[in-house]
Amino acid sequence: MGKLMFLLYFILSVFPADAAENRRHIHVIRRGRKNSHRGDTVAKVWIEEKGQKKIEVAWSELSVTEETEVLKAIDQHWDELNRLIDDVFAGKKIRIKRIK
Repeated sequence: MGKLMFLLYFILSVFPADAAENRRHIHVIRRGRKNSHRGDTVAKVWIEEKGQKKIEVAWSELSVTEETEVLKAIDQHWDELNRLIDDVFAGKKIRIKRIK
């Protein structure tokens, strides 16, 4: 799993298998679980379409307030998230960013 950012009590991540998908997306994982993996994902958010910024919720178990905060953070940090995703898929080690 490629952890990108910590946001409140969530981890924004990508998975190596995601590199083959046709749209970039981020998995939102609730922090504090013993094993943070796909089974702990509470939302999936598309962040682009055909290389252009397009943020859409694919599915979510988040409250309206939580979802709003996550989408706002993704929008504000979109360029940086894309750079981090590129680095993860290239096998580079990244520094996980904390945002509030």
